[in-house]
Order: sequence, then structure tokens, then C-alpha cells
Amino acid sequence: MKKTESIEVTDQILPLIKAGTSRDLPQEISVLADAARELHGESVLAVLFYGSCLRSGTVHEGLADLYLLVDDYRTAFDSHALALFNKLLPPNVFYLEVPFEGHVLRAKYAVLSLSDFRKGAKSWFHSYIWGRFCQNSSIAYARDEFVVRQVQEIIALAVERFVTEALPQIPTPFTARELWSRGLALSYRSELRTERPEIVAGRLFDVDPDYFQGLTSTVLGAFPVKTTLNKSTGLTSYRLHISENERRLNWLAWRTRILQGKLLSILRLLKGFFTFKGGIDYIQWKIERHSGVRVEVGQTLKRLPPLAVIVIFWRLYRQGAFR
Repeated sequence: MKKTESIEVTDQILPLIKAGTSRDLPQEISVLADAARELHGESVLAVLFYGSCLRSGTVHEGLADLYLLVDDYRTAFDSHALALFNKLLPPNVFYLEVPFEGHVLRAKYAVLSLSDFRKGAKSWFHSYIWGRFCQNSSIAYARDEFVVRQVQEIIALAVERFVTEALPQIPTPFTARELWSRGLALSYRSELRTERPEIVAGRLFDVDPDYFQGLTSTVLGAFPVKTTLNKSTGLTSYRLHISENERRLNWLAWRTRILQGKLLSILRLLKGFFTFKGGIDYIQWKIERHSGVRVEVGQTLKRLPPLAVIVIFWRLYRQGAFR
């Protein structure tokens, strides 16, 4: 898209983004967001809530996913090492437990600077940010309205980037569901995931079809796409007019992104064992929950996180836990 087109599309998408990010959230999320903010002080500009707990609406039985957007890594951490880790390989991920009305609330939160959040949505080659935040998310906290506007604009950029990268891989004609399901599956495949990408991606669309349909019709207005209506089903379908060479180059980019993503996932996993208290137990639980594969790790190995990462990864890989 041309720069002027991108600005126009961003403005058109913003009402949809605003509606999603401004929804009312359970009190439990505010409690978790406040607890996470206390750990990182005045550096926190915003807290985003996203992921499976947002989609299901239940917090008590799951692990809430939060993103803390900060102004500077040096002020967000007491440790120079953590600040350096976050700068070199963002984001840092932490585990949080908070007692609330006789229950224990649990969250996994990532720390990312607002500037890196913008780069991740707009210019990062890998889909780590734009593949996540093209999906629905909500603002649990923001320092002021200026920050709210920035966050919403960045999420709009993530949507544009996702559609731009996903479109060439969609057979034509296609529906909005096919666009998002295929694109999200590619993004999932570009990380170390235990779930089957195609199944999860389809479910993500089906949870909130109106949101994705609205984004599709808005963003595709800036592309050379022909819109048709299938009268037998009432579905709107699209035809994309690009060359086979463009499709091949895009396919090569995704193949590269998948290889890069696997490596980055391993490095983030390794880093996470130094920042994620109880990380080995969590990773075992997470993988078993989604894949049914369980690898036992002895106490001796748990005291050596880097070695534990290698052993767990190798055993799980041989048992087919990763897709």
C-alpha cells in the first residue's frame, strides 16, 4: 500500500479497534494489571489484555495474557541484565499470582517498550507482534488518552501488516474466514506452538467473526481486490490480482519467517527460564494441556535451567509435541 493509502486505512480501521480495546473487563483483570504495574513502577504506559482468557471471558481457571508497554527498559527493571535482555530479545515474560476473593489469579505478562511495540507491528519481519495484535485485545490500563490513541493506532498498523503479508498466500477467490484462518495459521507456524495451527486459527475467527469481517472489508478497500457476492451462501468473497512472482516471493518470506521464528522461540524459551519463576513447571503444564504430551523432569535438572531447556525441547520434539 502507498503511504497515503495506509494513513487512510488506519483512520478507517480505528473505530473497530477502539470498540474492541475499550470493552468493559472483569475486575480480576484490573487487579492483575495493577499488580503487574506495581512491579515496574512509573515506566508502565499501558497494559493490554489479550489471548484465550479474553476470548473465553473466564479468568479464574486460566492464565491471563497481559502486555505491559513501558517507556524505557532501564526504568522498568531494577536489574541491568533484565533490561539488556529485554532490549536484545524483546519481550521479557514473567509469571504473576495475586490472591483475590478466596481465589488465586494467575497471569503471564510480557514487557515491551511502546517504541518496540510500534516497530513490531509495522516493520518487524517476524509476525510475533503483528500476528498477535491483529486479533482482538483490550486496554486494561493507560496512563492517558494520548497513550490510548497511540496504542490503538499501533494495533491498526498490526492489522494492515498482517493482511498485507497474508493475502498473497490465500487461494482466490477467498472469504474473510479463509484469509484470517490461513494467515493466522502461518503466523502460528512461525513460532514454537503445541497446537495444530489450522485448527486454532479457524477457532480464532469463529469466536469473533464480526470483528474480522469488518476489518477485512475495510483493509481490502486499499488493495486491487475485486469483491463478489456468492448468492447461494450470502458470503462476500474476494479476488486478488497479483503476479505469480509476487506470490512466490511472499511464500519464500514466510518460509524464512518460519525458520527464524523457531529459532527465536527457542531463544525466548531459554531466556524465559531466567525470568519466569516456576518456568519449567509452567512449560510442562502448557505443553501437556495443548498436546497431551508430558515429559518428566527431575529436581536436579530443574536446578539447571539452560540444560533443562535443551532436554525438554529434545524429548518433546521427538514425541511430536511441537507443530
